[in-house]
Amino acid sequence: AGLIVVILGESPIEAVELLVYGAFGYGEAVGYTLFYATNFIFTGLAVALAFQCGLFNIGGEGQAYIGGLGVGLVGIYFGHWPAPIGIIVGIMAAALVGGAWGFIPGWLQARRGSHTVITTIMLNFIAASIMTYLLVNPLRREGQQIPESATFDERMWLPQLHDVLGDLGIAIGRSPLNASLLIALVACLLYWLYVWKMRAGYELRVVGRSEPAAVYGGISPAKQIMIAMTLSGALAGMMSLNEVLGSQHRLTVGFTGGYGFVGIAVALMGRNHPVGIVLAALLFGALYQGGAELAFDMPRINRDMVVVIQGLVILFAGALEHMFRPWLEARFA
Repeated sequence: AGLIVVILGESPIEAVELLVYGAFGYGEAVGYTLFYATNFIFTGLAVALAFQCGLFNIGGEGQAYIGGLGVGLVGIYFGHWPAPIGIIVGIMAAALVGGAWGFIPGWLQARRGSHTVITTIMLNFIAASIMTYLLVNPLRREGQQIPESATFDERMWLPQLHDVLGDLGIAIGRSPLNASLLIALVACLLYWLYVWKMRAGYELRVVGRSEPAAVYGGISPAKQIMIAMTLSGALAGMMSLNEVLGSQHRLTVGFTGGYGFVGIAVALMGRNHPVGIVLAALLFGALYQGGAELAFDMPRINRDMVVVIQGLVILFAGALEHMFRPWLEARFA
């Protein structure tokens, strides 16, 4: 990445300093970094859970989109409910609707043999088309041309963490960081308990390691595939809480912002473990926020070059994890 910056005629050391400062140098930057990281935690967990069952879920983008539709409908039609009830129902709606969208490719693979890679990609486009139609037609706010819904009642807004921390005497800059970060961390804990401390998670991992062994042990691979994809879709659907209830407070076209696809890299780099996923999500959150600062302060490094740098990080830290394995094996042998 430093070589790319040199070719562009800038100092790589200064670029790193700007990137780190833009991500962690002041309170508002930290808030934005954690805000982006929250999205990546949800989508990373979604991909990792499917991986545990030997499935490759590329549909996090569509599942998050449809999950946002679920929570958005609650916000539009039931936003007048008391704050805790409306928010809780919205969280449940995001998980249930996202889970239902994830169940579809799970059922197709378990019962019809359709590979999840293909079906989840196709369902991403279907989800985007559904959302575009709804926001251009029935859900669009009256009297405007912008494809977005009406703003939810404030009782449906997730608490902003800069307000909560301010009440506790901890001053941080204003940012869209909200209570969905805490929900994401709880999801990490539940993921760990389910996968490694419960019988159901053990059965799921057995199917991921060896379907013949699972069948021999009396475990139904088809059942576990459907369960894994449903739970994966639920986690991806809950990503919408951060954007829809925590930040924008309405449904908009494209609110997923590609977070579902980056979640694949987050899960790979985090080795499908919640601690690793949180760390990888922080890295990509820092790249998103620090990259925006870098592109602003160094005009030669535009947003596209920041994406290239992110790709290089994924390539060298994730895809080439076994680069030195043959050499190390030879030395240890």
